[in-house]
Amino acid sequence: MSIGESLAEARCQAGLTIGQVSHETRIRETIIRDIEQDDFTACGGDFYARGHIRSIAGAVGADPVPLISAYDAEHGPPGTLRAAEVFEPSRPVKIRERHSPSLTMIVAVVLLAIIGFGAYRLVSHNGGRNPAPRPAAAASHRATASAKPAAHPSPAPRSHDVVIQLTANEDCWVLLTRHSDGSQIFMGVIPAGSTRTWTEKKAVDMRLGNPPGVVLTVDGKQQPTNVNNPETLSFSPKGS
Repeated sequence: MSIGESLAEARCQAGLTIGQVSHETRIRETIIRDIEQDDFTACGGDFYARGHIRSIAGAVGADPVPLISAYDAEHGPPGTLRAAEVFEPSRPVKIRERHSPSLTMIVAVVLLAIIGFGAYRLVSHNGGRNPAPRPAAAASHRATASAKPAAHPSPAPRSHDVVIQLTANEDCWVLLTRHSDGSQIFMGVIPAGSTRTWTEKKAVDMRLGNPPGVVLTVDGKQQPTNVNNPETLSFSPKGS
């Protein structure tokens, strides 16, 4: 019995539809149908195909080990990976940039130059009499004060953002989606010895293909992971 036939039979025995398996694994229905017909071209590569096989097998109650072994026997074992083969392009985590104060400082310098020029014209107009220094000093103080806020870095991430950090002791396939609409944030294999961090403002779902092989922390607290493969976890920002 082929890989696809084994997965299809296990799904039928579990009483699940392709749509239910798709909802559980976050894999598109069309890809699941192709895999059940032993067509892995839509997976996007061998590592994605292995991750999909593992996820679908876990959802329907099948043992993924012999299925992945069968896939390796047909398509060859995993070899040296390029970054483009391991990670699917995904929406990057938004990182708050430090705002450069250069533009604000330039504006402040120009403002001071204008004030100085105005003071010079005033002195010339009054026949060389020394003007009272207070207005120029006050304006200079206001210009300097207006430049001060831009010298500070951008504020740190708000306390109600959820910060997820995953350190892989073994290779682990990861799917991170938004809980509200299921849109994808990240999907790919985190290689052993690597660490990946996400900062999100809304609730997310994380699918782990190899939970025992990772150390997962959320907002600085280590999370327990199931010994069974795979596992889906949900995280929400504080106060949401």
